[in-house]
This record gives sequence, structure tokens and C-alpha cells, in this order.
Amino acid sequence: MSTKVDQEQPKAPPGTDPRDRLLAEIPLTERRLELAGISTAVLEGGDGPPIILLHGPGEFGGKWMRVIPELVKSRRVIAPDLPAHGASENRDDRLDVGSMVAWLDALIGRTSPSPPALVGHVLGGALAARYAIEYGDRLSHLVLVDSLGLARFWPAPRFALTMLGFQARPSERSYERFMRQCSYDLEGLRQGMGGRWQPFVDYNLQMARSPNAKAVGRIMRRVGLPRISPEDLGRINVPVGLIWGRQDRANRLRVAETVSARHGWPLHVIDDCADDPARDRPEAFVGALNSMLE
Repeated sequence: MSTKVDQEQPKAPPGTDPRDRLLAEIPLTERRLELAGISTAVLEGGDGPPIILLHGPGEFGGKWMRVIPELVKSRRVIAPDLPAHGASENRDDRLDVGSMVAWLDALIGRTSPSPPALVGHVLGGALAARYAIEYGDRLSHLVLVDSLGLARFWPAPRFALTMLGFQARPSERSYERFMRQCSYDLEGLRQGMGGRWQPFVDYNLQMARSPNAKAVGRIMRRVGLPRISPEDLGRINVPVGLIWGRQDRANRLRVAETVSARHGWPLHVIDDCADDPARDRPEAFVGALNSMLE
């Protein structure tokens, strides 16, 4: 574990940079930590039991912006940018399952004085599950949100087509097509996010056009997409909960229902929601999360 001095990043006022504009409205402080040899951007704030939020592919820690204000009232919230995502360093030469688990272990060691609740969404869920298999005794809870890794990835055809189209040619048009598959009600989401919508779109496009986008794809292939065996999932010795959008077109609800029945993990299904409950139904997500943690 690195002993380098933490570098706290002052929160920038809203400006032309879409990341700065988004982070300016989040009640957390950004700092940079050296974790398992990877320079990592981390958002932190609040007091209480620690909770670590791991985002999905091509996203960043600020993607939890719609639930952070409520969570930070009673918990210490830690939301990193995964390696090669957002403002974190790309070390593609070492971003496999072992190094990603080591990175997460270093993050927990540096930010959580007591075992944290670990919440993972999509790619973050696959990483969180892999971590819990090896180090469940270092966690208080594991919550998987529309997570990869629990079954073969077999999205709906239109979801797959729009995803590939956006990856091939990131533009506002291809992003909107993709988001219509990722969201139950895109117009309602735009309205709910208000002035944050355009910088949110701009920063997602910026990340998709970044040279790191290829590394993100490789992390998905190495960490997110391979199925974790039921035997390995059965080794997890920490309380596990599942939160799922009923209309998820990527990791469909039957994945969660099968895993819930097999392992006895409680499943909370959120109606009128696709693959990102924290973004699309923040109040329902926080209610489900609190019920699992409390």
C-alpha cells in the first residue's frame, strides 16, 4: 500500500468543464490517492458508517450525484473513479481481476476505518462481488445493483445495437439512442436532472472519446463480463442484497431472480426503472439501500 501524501483537490466553481460543473453540486470533497500504484480520484464526505459506491463502465464517481445528498446525511460516502475511468489513471498493463481487487482493497484500507458497505453497479458490481469472495470479512454489507458477473451477459438486441453504435461513434445523437435503452423514461430523467443534464451528457461524451475508452472495454472483458461461478458466489460470507430495475434491458430481471433464489439474497425490484436505479429513481434506490443496510 502506498504511503504517498494525499492530494486534496479543491472543488472548482462551475465553469466550462463539464466534470467541474457536476462536482460543484455534489456535497463531497475530491482528493487524489495513490492506490496499488494507480493514481485515483476519490470523492468523500459525511460522517457515520462508511459506504463505498462503485460505478459502472465508462462512468465516474460523480454518477451517484442524485443519491449522494441523502446518503451523506447519515454515512461516510466514498465514491471513486475506477481505474482508467474519469480522472483516475489508466494502467492498462495491470488492470485485470487481481490488480482491480488489490486496488479496491487499498481504497478500503485508506478510506474506511471500519468495514464499509460496498455498493457496486454493473461493472462496479462485478468487481465488488469478486472482492467479497476473497475479502468478505473486510466488509459490513455487499449490495449489487443491476450487476454484471452473475450470469452470461445477454442484453436485449436493441440495447446491444445502440451500445455498440455509441461506442463506435460517440455523439449526442448516438448517446441519446443508447440512453433510451438505459432509461425507462428519458424525458423524465432530463427534467429531473435539470441544469445538470447537459454537463452530464458532455462529460459522458468526453469520456467515451478519451483514449482510456479502449482500456475501459478491456476491463469489462477481464472483470465485468466473465461469469462468476455459483460456487464462488456461495463463498461470500457477508450479508448480500440485490437492487434491480424491473425494466433493465442489459442485465434482465431474471438474472437477479435466479441468483436471489439460489443464494437466498434479498432482492428489491424498482418499478419504472431500467438499469440504473440510483440515477433514474433516486428516492426509491435510497429507500431500498437503507432497508438492506439497516
